[in-house]
Amino acid sequence: MSKGNILIVEDNIDNYELVRFILERAGYEVFLAMNGRDGVAAARLQKPDLILMDLTMPEMDGWRAAEKLKGDDATKSIPLYALTAHALPSERKRALEAGCDGYVSKPIHMAGFLEVIENALSKKEKKKNTKLPRNQFMR
Repeated sequence: MSKGNILIVEDNIDNYELVRFILERAGYEVFLAMNGRDGVAAARLQKPDLILMDLTMPEMDGWRAAEKLKGDDATKSIPLYALTAHALPSERKRALEAGCDGYVSKPIHMAGFLEVIENALSKKEKKKNTKLPRNQFMR
């Protein structure tokens, strides 16, 4: 049984293959979009449990894709984490301002990376489980 579906938006196939390998080995289902434009379309169609987004890509960069995803009612609740070699504090701030919920620097460290993924998915699950039906407050 899968632990969750994760969309990886990454234009470098080697980076994708490494992340895919780690995530699939940990029990996640993974699918790929090769640029921000395709990532936005895939997220709308697939409704993944988590999106990992590179920031520097062709067609549409990750910052713009994050803005689009977080501005769309259909995708705004999907956790979105930047997965990037942009490691400067100003770049991290820019990613968070664009709508990313978290940030993972490349090169990734396997144990810490999986912990970030599990935390992101558990936060989403907690949000989903804490919503009460409206009529619980009505008499």
